Amino acid sequence: MDHEEEDYNLSLSKFESMLKTNKVFFFDSEEFEEIILHYLDMGKATLAKKALKLGLDQHPKSTGLKLVQVEMLVYDDKLDQAEKLLNELYAIEPTNEEIFIQKANIYSKRDDHEKAVEYLKTALKYTEDFADVYNLIGMEYLFMDNLEEAKQSFIKCLEEDFEDQSALYNVVYCFEFLDQNQEAIDYLKTYIDRNPYSEIAWHQTGRLYYGLKDYENASNSFQLATYIDDEFVGAFMERGKALERLKEYAEAIECYNRTIELDDPTSYALLRIGKCHEKLGNKVEALKYFNKTVHEDPLLDKGWIAITDFYVRQKNYPKALYFVNKALAIDDQNRLYWKRYATINKAMDHFEEAEFGYRKAIEFGDYQLDTWLFWVDIMLIMGEYNNAILTLMQASEYFPDDYEIEYRLAGFHMLLNEEEKGNFHLSNALRINFKHKTILEEMFPTVWDRISVQEYINKNKKPE
Repeated sequence: MDHEEEDYNLSLSKFESMLKTNKVFFFDSEEFEEIILHYLDMGKATLAKKALKLGLDQHPKSTGLKLVQVEMLVYDDKLDQAEKLLNELYAIEPTNEEIFIQKANIYSKRDDHEKAVEYLKTALKYTEDFADVYNLIGMEYLFMDNLEEAKQSFIKCLEEDFEDQSALYNVVYCFEFLDQNQEAIDYLKTYIDRNPYSEIAWHQTGRLYYGLKDYENASNSFQLATYIDDEFVGAFMERGKALERLKEYAEAIECYNRTIELDDPTSYALLRIGKCHEKLGNKVEALKYFNKTVHEDPLLDKGWIAITDFYVRQKNYPKALYFVNKALAIDDQNRLYWKRYATINKAMDHFEEAEFGYRKAIEFGDYQLDTWLFWVDIMLIMGEYNNAILTLMQASEYFPDDYEIEYRLAGFHMLLNEEEKGNFHLSNALRINFKHKTILEEMFPTVWDRISVQEYINKNKKPE
């Protein structure tokens, strides 16, 4: 291989010196092919075209160079010209598999993937590189969203070349897309029997076990991947996640620390280390890592949320408010920040700020039922009954026939002495969930104590 690479480098430098001096050197056709493909891979299309022109001048009958020309025409979307040239080549070499592969490439570009597969299946009759053709067939089936056929093609590719990593990733992708996680694990077991030192296969097996919530086997699989490649950052990271699920926090920290040793510290790893320390009761260490997280990535909302929630759990609301305000100074359109801002202010009896926070959370897309209800409950404290009704009507568009909304609507209308509307919503609430009429008692005690309301509830009581 070293000798071949040396020749290849010599060819390149000889070609480039020829361009500088305007002298014409002779290259065989294969050298030209390698030079052209090198420039195409580098994205230097102009140099590739120059090399192709010189190559065809020196080797006008070279099929290899003409096939490279076809590739360049396809690259430039000159599909009709490419197809015409391929037809000429087919008349000369009807058993050249590359002609069928390029035909398939043209039809793929035209979005006629079925025709592309036909040509690739013909190429299989003449090729010696079955793995490559099966891989191409698999890709065409992916374009057609035919995941079952794609999966079978990638499996055949791996039977021919079990070290083809892209085919391995693709076959797992197909199994996952088809919701065949257990079948994927079974397939990978047979693959590992043939190729036991494939860290990719062990890593993918771990991912699949994790998806099935089998965290023990997931952790073991990731660990084997790290034994094969002790610098496999992804496997250490994934194992850390599996160990967290197993509540093995100290071991999880070791895995996350290993990712930091191998690569630049990621905010995700720092955050997870902080969470593990918190679970272990190491509050000082937890806080240290949460601070490192937001220092590493101030835009990662999970970092700010971790610090804020940490202080909320300690009931240290002023500190929690300080950090959520810092987060909002960086991103004032984050609904998760606004909801926490509201919750913390509510805990501190800052009702106006809490109301503002819930309003902002919903404005920026938090349509969870509890957010609507918390917002409305603050309005009740503030005496904003009409606004509360408007808000509940808006919430009912997202949650029609919700008893929590209906009981509140009944209560607010009755506080405003709108008895007919109040009875309408009370009737709905009692019909949907009679048992939870206590919402009315707890939130609107003056309404609950009204004789007319008690009579209405008894009238609407369902027989046992």
